[in-house]
Amino acid sequence: MAGHSQFKNIMHRKGRQDSIRSKLFSKLAREITVAAKAGLPDPTMNAALRLAVQNAKAQSMPKDNIDRAIKKASGADAETYDAVRYEGYGPGGTAVIVEALTDNRNRTASNVRSIFSKAGGALGETGSVSFSFDHVGEITYKPSAGDADTVMEAAIEAGADDVTSDEDGHTIICEFESLGEVSKALEATLGEAETVKAIWRPQNTIEVDEEKAQSLMKLIDNLEDDDDVQNVYSNFEVSDEVMAKLSA
Repeated sequence: MAGHSQFKNIMHRKGRQDSIRSKLFSKLAREITVAAKAGLPDPTMNAALRLAVQNAKAQSMPKDNIDRAIKKASGADAETYDAVRYEGYGPGGTAVIVEALTDNRNRTASNVRSIFSKAGGALGETGSVSFSFDHVGEITYKPSAGDADTVMEAAIEAGADDVTSDEDGHTIICEFESLGEVSKALEATLGEAETVKAIWRPQNTIEVDEEKAQSLMKLIDNLEDDDDVQNVYSNFEVSDEVMAKLSA
């Protein structure tokens, strides 16, 4: 995940987050609608919906947008979205996993395949790269949740597997199957998390040079710009030297 989180930081520093806020809200709204349609439209009675709403709030999504997305699930004309995962290879033999929510599988598959192809990559079969990733739970907290020792102690007590703390906050990793249980235990000691979600974490990373890093970032950028794509994960890593050049 190192490569992807570094990429996110670069794009954030370039101010790209502001320009794609409406697209981000659209993706978050789709997750809320899907969660609400799969269960009860009440976040207190629907764990998946509660997490989707929580993650939307963490991105400062307005309450009206959230309420509208929940109501949309119960409408007669509510779209049906399928969760689809695509796996492929980017420049330098890097692995890429793409998660999408789509109402038209053919359209999404065609778009994703085209984006990979234009970047010099290739779309593979399902399972072609995911075996080299772990599907785990990720819970993030802002720095204000406590110091590193406090968060570490709470995470151990909650049954988490790993904790990383830096100036941006705290990232807690746990088994995918125990995500709900661990997040609930953490909430009792640290308060509500900033985000709670399942991610694909690479077992090993591949360091890439500046040229390949730029190509990979463009690939991920284009994938995330697609309306149907919700999340993109990769196993590339960038050195501090290359990072400094790309961030300039």
